[in-house]
Amino acid sequence: MPTADSILSHDPDLAPIEAVTSPVKSDVVVVGIAADAAADGEKKAAPVVVAPGLEGDATAALATLARSIGASTKVGATTRVPAPAGVPGDSVVLVGLGGSEEERTDEVLRRAAGAAARACRGLGSALVLLDAGRAEAVALGAGLGSFTPAKVTAKDEKNDDDATAADTLRVFVGEAGSDAVSRAATIAECVGLARDLVNTPPNLLFPGSFADRAAALAAEAGLEVEVLDEAALAEGGFGGILAVGGGSSRGPRLVRLTHRGGQGRPTVALVGKGVTFDTGGISIKPAAGMEQMTMDMGGAAAVVATVILAARLGLDMTVIASVPMAENMPSSTAYRPGDVLTMYGGTTVEVQNTDAEGRLILADAIVRACEDSPSHLIDTATLTGAQMVALGKKTPGVMGTEDFRDRVSELSRGVGEGGWSMPLPEELRDGLDSEVADMTNVTPHRWGGMLSAGLFLREFVAEGVEWAHIDIAGPAYNDGGPEGYLPKGATGVPVRTMLAVLEDIAATN
Repeated sequence: MPTADSILSHDPDLAPIEAVTSPVKSDVVVVGIAADAAADGEKKAAPVVVAPGLEGDATAALATLARSIGASTKVGATTRVPAPAGVPGDSVVLVGLGGSEEERTDEVLRRAAGAAARACRGLGSALVLLDAGRAEAVALGAGLGSFTPAKVTAKDEKNDDDATAADTLRVFVGEAGSDAVSRAATIAECVGLARDLVNTPPNLLFPGSFADRAAALAAEAGLEVEVLDEAALAEGGFGGILAVGGGSSRGPRLVRLTHRGGQGRPTVALVGKGVTFDTGGISIKPAAGMEQMTMDMGGAAAVVATVILAARLGLDMTVIASVPMAENMPSSTAYRPGDVLTMYGGTTVEVQNTDAEGRLILADAIVRACEDSPSHLIDTATLTGAQMVALGKKTPGVMGTEDFRDRVSELSRGVGEGGWSMPLPEELRDGLDSEVADMTNVTPHRWGGMLSAGLFLREFVAEGVEWAHIDIAGPAYNDGGPEGYLPKGATGVPVRTMLAVLEDIAATN
C-alpha cells in the first residue's frame, strides 16, 4: 500500500502540452464540428468542420464523414473516426463546438478541448486543431481535461484498463501563441495540484501532512513559508482554529505562504478553509454522504495552488496566503455547542453549532491576514450547504464589499467558473447577536444561510480592506460524471478566478 508521502508527493497527472506552428504527425487529431447555421433546417446538412491548418479536401472529407455517422455538434460531444486522407493521424476525434462562430466563446473552446483531451486518453500523442488565434483557451481546456486523479493502489502500475492521459497534447497555434500555450500549461498544472490535494484521502491528508506538503511546494516555488503548530497557535491566541481542531488527535496548523512583488506594488491576501475532514464535531453530520467531507479543504487547496501560481507566473505584486488547517472530530476534547471562544484579535463567539466550523477558522486567519495591510482580501471555502440550495452545484456565491464583489464575480464568469454576486442583508445580522458573547456562529433560523455566514466573516475584515468571500461548497467538487474539462471529484475551483483577480489588480495598480 502506498505511504502518505508517496501519495502526497504525487505530481498532477496531466498530459504535456506543446505548441506547434504546423500540423504534425500524431496518433490522433482533434477537430471541431459545428452546426451549419446556413443549412436552413436540412436534417442531413454536413456540419461545419473547424480544423485550422488542414487543407480543404481533408475538411470536406471530415464533414462528409461526420454527416454520415450523425456526429453530434453539441459542445463537448466527441466521436472518434478513422482519419481520411490529408489528416496527419491514424484517427480523428470530432468534438462539438455548438452553433455559430459568434457563439464560440473561450469557455466553449475550453470545454470542447477538455472533452476531446479526455477522449484521447490512452491513444498516444494528440494534435488539437480548434482555434489557432485563441491558443490559451484551447490549451488550458485540453490540459485541464487531461487530468487523471491519483489512485491509492497496491499495484506498482496502473491497471491495463485504466485510462491514462495522452502522451502529448500538441496545440496548433499557427505563427504565434507559444507563450500562451506555456502559460496555459502552468495554470493547468496548478489547478491539477489543487485537485490532487482535495482528492487525497483524509487519513493521508490531515493538518500536519497538508501543512508539510504545502510548505514543500511553496519552498520549491520560491515562496516564504511560516507554519504555526498547536503550541504557536495557543501562544498567539488563535481560539477558532484551536477549538475546531481540538477534537482530533492530529493537531491544527496555520500555514502562511508569501510571494513578494516589487516595492510599492499592491499586497493581496488570500485565505482558504482547510478542514481536512469534517464530521460536524459534536453537532455530527448524517452518515450518508459524509465521505465527501474529505473535500472540505477545497478552499485551502485552491489558495495554496494560487499563491504558487502567482510565483510561477511572476506576478509583480505581493500575495500572502493564510491557510488554517484543522480536522473537525467529536471526542472528549472536542469543542461543544454553548462554548464561548476568544478568537484571534479578541472577539468572542458563542458556538451554537460545531458544524459551522469553517467560519471559525477563517475568522482567525482573516484577522491575521489583515495585519499585513493588504489592499484586497479574498477568502474562499466550501462553507455552506445553503450555497447549493441558492445557486446549485456549479455556481460559486460571491459576497463582500460591493464593488470588489462584483469585480470578482465578473472575472469569475469570464474564466468559466461562474461566480455570482450575493447580498449581505443587514436584517440577517441581528440573528448573530449573542446574550453571552460578542456574537454567535450561526443564526437561530435556516433563512439565508450562505449570507449569514458572509455576515459573520465580515465582522473580522479590517476597515478599509476590499474583501470578497467565495463560497464553493458545490463547485469545488463534482460528484457527477466528467464533463468538459471538469473531472469527477475535485475541480480546482476557484484557482482560475483568483488568478484573474490578482492579474486584474496588478494591471490596474
